[in-house]
Amino acid sequence: MLRKKSYLPISILSGILFLGFACAPKQAAEEPIDETYATQTDKLLIKVDTLYSELENPWGMTWLPDGKMLITERKGEILIFQDDAFTGQKIQGLPPVHEVNQAGLLDIAIHPKYEENGWIYIAYAKHFEDSTGATTIMRFKLDGNTAVNQEELIVAGPSWKGGRHFGSRIVFDNDGYLYFSNGDKGNIPMNAQNLNNAHGKIHRIMDDGTIPADNPFTDSLGNISSIWTYGNRNPQGMIYDKANNRLWEVEHGPMGGDELNLIEKGKNYGWPVITYGQNYDGTPITEITEKEGMEQPVHYWVPSIATCGMTLVTSEKYPAWKGNILVAALAKQHIARVELNGTTYVGEEKLLQDIGRVRQVAESPNGYIYAITEATGLLVKLLPIR
Repeated sequence: MLRKKSYLPISILSGILFLGFACAPKQAAEEPIDETYATQTDKLLIKVDTLYSELENPWGMTWLPDGKMLITERKGEILIFQDDAFTGQKIQGLPPVHEVNQAGLLDIAIHPKYEENGWIYIAYAKHFEDSTGATTIMRFKLDGNTAVNQEELIVAGPSWKGGRHFGSRIVFDNDGYLYFSNGDKGNIPMNAQNLNNAHGKIHRIMDDGTIPADNPFTDSLGNISSIWTYGNRNPQGMIYDKANNRLWEVEHGPMGGDELNLIEKGKNYGWPVITYGQNYDGTPITEITEKEGMEQPVHYWVPSIATCGMTLVTSEKYPAWKGNILVAALAKQHIARVELNGTTYVGEEKLLQDIGRVRQVAESPNGYIYAITEATGLLVKLLPIR
């Protein structure tokens, strides 16, 4: 099914839904489900348009200046959409990926000066002959629908067995620096505190993969010189606030302790020395949640919502949301609309509860908000109608 405009094919609240309040009972799954929602503020009425329902483990999305939208699927494919519809075409010639669990083809972004240079960037798990993988950033250009001029910019090593905690988000700042996230790889949490490996970190590179001279950690002591921050467990969401020159990140906690962080040069965000989460068997990871020299999150979630992709609302199309951060929630299956006062957390609203495991939410160049879901395979567009 390529397009569905009338109903969402999932179990969510029916009719006019005041999100964040217990105002309406759930409908049975076989009943029609209305797509129109009133938000908690009662200032914004939203119609959810289901554009596509056959995505397979999507991860990232971006737009080209000609209006095409590109969506990555973890198995190693990039789907091409035009005018909100799947064209049936995919980008050809992409590198093979290490597709294991969370690893595979992950995020995608275009260069801020794409119209001048044509560069598209992807984050993926590069596959090695010993069946390990490593988060890798590469760039390419398009010749028709074929990826050409491919350049591998950086491999965040060492490569690792399995497919846990590959991070992967890519953003550019106002000066053209590229930031990408890499998780701690799961089975050795202290990777995140070790500056001699690339895991559990946010990295900063030039657009061609070279290392900026003013990065906080030099390689003189074996440090990985691309590191910008460390102590980040598994950052699967990142956004750059152009107006205020701020880099925001969300990362998965273990059982509890998902974090929203303001990312600043050279800082240690604490994992696993401090955390508000615990082991999956309920035992403590650590006895402390604060320590001198380690940053506190702007906000944390207990229980975990399983934070993933995120976007900053800058569009005039959603006036009641402008300046808010939208955070995809995998486990809790909604979008968290986070209100901020500068860099201080104010509160949040749960949008589209039970839509499915939301992997990414993004604002398009023309100001509309889109989201993709994992298990249900949806691409949806949020249309403001009041």
